[in-house]
Amino acid sequence: MKLPHRRQFLHLAAGAAALPAVSRIAWAQAYPARPVRIIVGFAAGGSNDIYARLVGQWLSERLGQPFVIENRPGAGANIATEAVVKAAPDGYTLLLVSPANAINATLYERLNFNFIRDIAPVASLIRQPLIMVVHPSVPANTVPEFIVYARSNPGKITMASGGNGSVNHVAGELFKMMTDINLVHVPYRGAGPALADLLGGQVDLFFGGVASSVDHVKASKLRALAVTTAAHSESLPNTPAVGEFVPGYEASDWFGLGAPKATPAKIIDNLNAEVNAGLANAKFRTRISDLGGVVVRGSPVDFGKLIGEETEKWAKVVKFSGAKPD
Repeated sequence: MKLPHRRQFLHLAAGAAALPAVSRIAWAQAYPARPVRIIVGFAAGGSNDIYARLVGQWLSERLGQPFVIENRPGAGANIATEAVVKAAPDGYTLLLVSPANAINATLYERLNFNFIRDIAPVASLIRQPLIMVVHPSVPANTVPEFIVYARSNPGKITMASGGNGSVNHVAGELFKMMTDINLVHVPYRGAGPALADLLGGQVDLFFGGVASSVDHVKASKLRALAVTTAAHSESLPNTPAVGEFVPGYEASDWFGLGAPKATPAKIIDNLNAEVNAGLANAKFRTRISDLGGVVVRGSPVDFGKLIGEETEKWAKVVKFSGAKPD
């Protein structure tokens, strides 16, 4: 058998080494060839689920394959996150990313994953404010008045939340930290029960979602003192932002898509482009606006920067509050 010359051998070897890369590129270009799962760490019906279904429907129409929403609630979204971390990095399992992922990095002492290391950012979707709302019996119509009232009544004003480490909990703790006031935290098993007790006057204060709170504000069942984002909310244009009275304060709910870390860049870039096309679509934007959100377009790098900043920010607040998982 005649052996090839060294130059021929190196050429053949280089060609053989390139085959896996060529296969990966061809495979990525054919994506998606079957249904894709978007795993949500919370039960159906909440904001996480609604936004996942909205973007899933858009991607299904654009890419010609079903994007199926799979709800895996539990452990503050850690069950869902771990499922995606362990999934094959092939683009067929995605995660609906939310502030819970940034908060949990500090809230939980032991996790079977490192979110920033193990999940690749794909695309940001939206930001939406929370509303600082009080029961009408609270004698304060503005944030400054509430701060004065709280300082006059240390440890007597109750602040509801959807549970330890929830976004409305840490939003309230950030407010406490930046204003040096003493509020009594009352955790509930979800934002719904917390809002119900606020309406009933069992608690005084809640940093609630726009969609769930705005109708009660308009009906004068609750009093809105401020929104928590840097800018005003379109749903409550006459309501100021907390940051106007507490410089530097900002807290918001936000959502995006993530994938297992080793997912091919070609697939991530394709998904990012399609999501951004949706965020630029007038009907899609209107639907998000109707839900109280504001679209956030950007690259995977942009979304990764947001996740990093939020993780660092909430780490300080979790440590300040001493919060522990429910």
